[in-house]
Amino acid sequence: MILVTGATGHVARPLVDELLAAGRKVRALSRDPARAGLPDGVEVAATADLPLDGVTSVFFVTAAFPQGHEEPIGKMQAAGVRRIVALSSYSVLDDDPKNMIGVKHRELERRIDETGAERTFLRPAGGFAATALEWAERIRTDGIAPFPFKDAQTAPLHERDIAAMAARALLTDDLVGEAPLFSGPESLSYSDRARIIGEVTGEPVRFAELSHDEARQEWLRAGIPAHAVEARLRMFAKLVGRPHEISPVDSYLGRPGLTFAQWVAEHINSFRKVTT
Repeated sequence: MILVTGATGHVARPLVDELLAAGRKVRALSRDPARAGLPDGVEVAATADLPLDGVTSVFFVTAAFPQGHEEPIGKMQAAGVRRIVALSSYSVLDDDPKNMIGVKHRELERRIDETGAERTFLRPAGGFAATALEWAERIRTDGIAPFPFKDAQTAPLHERDIAAMAARALLTDDLVGEAPLFSGPESLSYSDRARIIGEVTGEPVRFAELSHDEARQEWLRAGIPAHAVEARLRMFAKLVGRPHEISPVDSYLGRPGLTFAQWVAEHINSFRKVTT
């Protein structure tokens, strides 16, 4: 039995489909199992219950456990879970103590190592394509994509590529003990992202560059913690005018990584303008 935490999230949801297609038994955790909307054949359970009976492998995402990773990882260790595949971050390579994303994920990796389980730490680099959904409402209503760093470059990853990496780590021994770092297939500025959304939807999108103060207030209103807002501002400032290094998934997945334009095409209804 494979346990998938955060099963309705951007990465875990396509992972559930990959595991089912491989004929594996899946127990999926959701904060609200009644509304999870997962496929037939999936055993759905509440995250708070964390049922581990019969579980041999776990896909672990920290976002599923806002109270912290210590207790759930401890329970997995006590239950004798054999393999843990964790969605970590390439930020673990940044030893700046102000980088709270890096600090949190280094602690996660350290704790999982302490369990003695077979482990894989997935370290996506370049950001998630799905962060473009933060623009969805503004693009639908007035065709604007607001962001503070027009020329900051990343290599956005399609969530299905991250899920495919997780599936390989869970279903084969190829990545046991590894910490693969991988990115999307192309370096794009945030103004590039806005342009591509317009090209794919056929509805031009105007990039609107925010001041740092405007971005800070917008992100705080969106519920992003203050420390994470400041970390974001520092991180994106470092990316201005610097093409992102590409770490392809090709050698892992046997195919090219999915592009940002492909991601937009799959989520096109999120960006279609509102008509009356």
